Amino acid sequence: MAAVLIFNGVTVSNEHPHAPADLTPPAQLPWLRRLAARLLGRGLSRLQAQHRDSWFLGHATGQRNGHADGLRDGYERGRAEGYEAGRQVLVIRDLRTQSAAVPGEDDKLFDDWRLPLTAELKKRFKADVAKRLPAHAQPSAAQWKLIFSDTPSTCVVAGAGAGKSTSLVLRILLLRHYLGFELDAMTVVTFTRESRKDFIQRLLQVFALWQLELSPVQGRELVRTFHSRILPLVRSLPGFNQVRAFETLGHDMPAGNEAAADSNPFDLRLNDVQRQQLNLCYHDLLEQSPRFGSLVGALRQEALLLKPVDPDHPDVQKRVQVTQLAAQRDEELCDVIEDLWFAAGAWPIKGIEPCRDTVQIRGSRFHVQGRLEGLDAWVVLGFDPSESAQYQRPGAKLTVRAEWAVKRTLFQAFCDKQLIWLDNYASAKRLAAALAGDAVAGPGFEYKVKGELAPAPLLDAFVGAASFIENLGLDVSHAVAAMSFAPGDSDGPFFEALALFWKALEAHLLAQSPPVMTYNRMFALFGENNPENLKLLPDPLLRPLAHLMIDEFQDVSPQIVSWLRASLAEIRRRGPAMHAGRGAQHSSLMCVGDDWQSVYGWRGSSPKYFMEFTKAFPSPAHTRVMLVDNYRSQQHVIDAAEHLVKGTPAITGKKARASGPAAELPLAPVKVCERDEVALAQTLVEHYEQGETVMMLYRKSSDKSLMEQHLLAILKVDSSLPPSQRRFKQLTYHSAKGLQADAVFMLGDCQYLTSSPYKNQVYRMAGLGKPGDAQAFDTAQKEEVQRLAYVAITRAVSHCYWYVERPNAEAVNQPRASALVDGRQAFFEDLRGQ
Repeated sequence: MAAVLIFNGVTVSNEHPHAPADLTPPAQLPWLRRLAARLLGRGLSRLQAQHRDSWFLGHATGQRNGHADGLRDGYERGRAEGYEAGRQVLVIRDLRTQSAAVPGEDDKLFDDWRLPLTAELKKRFKADVAKRLPAHAQPSAAQWKLIFSDTPSTCVVAGAGAGKSTSLVLRILLLRHYLGFELDAMTVVTFTRESRKDFIQRLLQVFALWQLELSPVQGRELVRTFHSRILPLVRSLPGFNQVRAFETLGHDMPAGNEAAADSNPFDLRLNDVQRQQLNLCYHDLLEQSPRFGSLVGALRQEALLLKPVDPDHPDVQKRVQVTQLAAQRDEELCDVIEDLWFAAGAWPIKGIEPCRDTVQIRGSRFHVQGRLEGLDAWVVLGFDPSESAQYQRPGAKLTVRAEWAVKRTLFQAFCDKQLIWLDNYASAKRLAAALAGDAVAGPGFEYKVKGELAPAPLLDAFVGAASFIENLGLDVSHAVAAMSFAPGDSDGPFFEALALFWKALEAHLLAQSPPVMTYNRMFALFGENNPENLKLLPDPLLRPLAHLMIDEFQDVSPQIVSWLRASLAEIRRRGPAMHAGRGAQHSSLMCVGDDWQSVYGWRGSSPKYFMEFTKAFPSPAHTRVMLVDNYRSQQHVIDAAEHLVKGTPAITGKKARASGPAAELPLAPVKVCERDEVALAQTLVEHYEQGETVMMLYRKSSDKSLMEQHLLAILKVDSSLPPSQRRFKQLTYHSAKGLQADAVFMLGDCQYLTSSPYKNQVYRMAGLGKPGDAQAFDTAQKEEVQRLAYVAITRAVSHCYWYVERPNAEAVNQPRASALVDGRQAFFEDLRGQ
């Protein structure tokens, strides 16, 4: 039987090529022949040679009927045969595209693998834990999920007091002892020296329970900060084997001890050694760049000259009524303040001509102390904050501080002369050094970037702004080039000067012997924008990053995320050869954190990467663990803290519950009170004398000094005890993270009082914030003040007291966490106004 192939619409058959065509009726004769045949037929009929009717009858029944029958029979037979043959037709359709084939791209950071955990191994490990750890330390079901996660990436949402540290220690024990992973294939990352020290101690204790040898040196090698892990990578590059971090200059540290490189990533304070390098670079740049010198001159004038105030401002209107009285006492006030400056060794200042001249303020004469010829400006000495606020002139009704404040306000509103108001001794000494041409002196004045709470020495302000930009993963010069400021805005010249200075500083530091580099520069060298540098690293340096466990991941910065992603991608690129002959194979990442405790956005950190973990670290398989049990605080403390952050963007499904011994604690509401230092101290002493641990948290360093006057007795008693027996701590809200006390006393509200134009710009450049939000950084900070209050409250085990000042007129409409307190809730007791 014939077979037919239909290929892309073309029919191909193996039938004989000369098969007969279908039969058709005979064609009709031409009309001349038909006429001749008819005449001949009639003649034959007359001769009786034929019978006409018989011929027509035969023609009809023979030819026509036979033809029709033949067609019908042939059709039926052909249809049946064709149907049978059609069943054997094979249809091939080519659906391939005509364009060139391109394979897809695997953007995953990990191989598709699983931790080899068998049911028997899990059972044995659980049995060992039950035998060696006390009952109260046994993991919960959620904690076992963390310990036994077998996917390449794991995100652990761990609220306050969730027992995450013990779980991570057991995870390390599982990998090392039960699965045979080498210690040099793992790194546990903590953010601060304190948390690192505590984790190492726990690790050593647990390994000892299993009678496993783990030396303190091995513990310090395993548990690291990000900074101590990046330094060996840089030192492996040609010419940088002795490079030092700028942040560690001036700190006593054994040479070559990378593990000791634990500078606090959130500490921006500069020491004298660091500042000397800044000043040397500044001096050289002034000589090399006229443009830089011009910019600094403009910034100096902007910074030193007293800022005007609207005469209609309420403070001005209140003080203008005593203008004449203030003028009458002004000479005596100048004498008193000059005496204080003389005693402090801050006056006279070389470069400023001392002269007791006068200026007119609304028809009254006030005095100035000097004149700065370079700016053609008068100089007035202020009242240094270190002096006692209660200091008074003999016979005066007001304190010197109050008299000085009146004079300053009047000068700001009504003085039409260029005026430099020196607020403190330190700023005057810096100015004196700069005017004297000291080669290692900086610019000698402070500058306040818009959005910052206070002015800072110019070079310190440069470091702060550059660090923020780099923490966001941006290059300083590129970021500055993308900024824009309104005409006349002094931040424009500031950032132009910053770009010039930062480039010069990096070159200056590298020219030192040994060379110096900032940590941000180190991370950038091995970030996603420089993958070729990672290829230069030998396997032993990358291997510790293969299996990462990172705590406090909500505080990670875009800069660190870029480095982590690049490192994991390079480890995967190298493939199995990197792990040949070893127990630890492939790579993995476990991140532990709590987006409600993200409080370092002012330094460039963001909870975005924790909240969008699977997007930031794509993986073939992923595990999420929710640790909702709180083993620290009684339920009212938990509920009050969560109430304050419920309006912030957060990971869904979070609701903590008091568990273990904490669930048995008596319920006590968080008490919110009017600010009262005496009452705070009295209640704090009561808790301390009951044998409880006590923590006082403050927002400003001046509050700490103020409270120490009321707590001298406790400070004396507690400091005399051995460190392990001390029960009183004073900390900032930020530095209290990870700690706890039976009773916590919070002094001060959590407020966002400013707006930062430059941070809003670079925040958007870094892809942070919601699309279309022009004030993305400000928005993030308004949410962060709520999270900071959450952190402070959740330090409490049983009792929490919050003493809040009333907002002033300028801050009343600014976001503040205490405004979210709801006294109708059982977990709050709002005593304000009572």
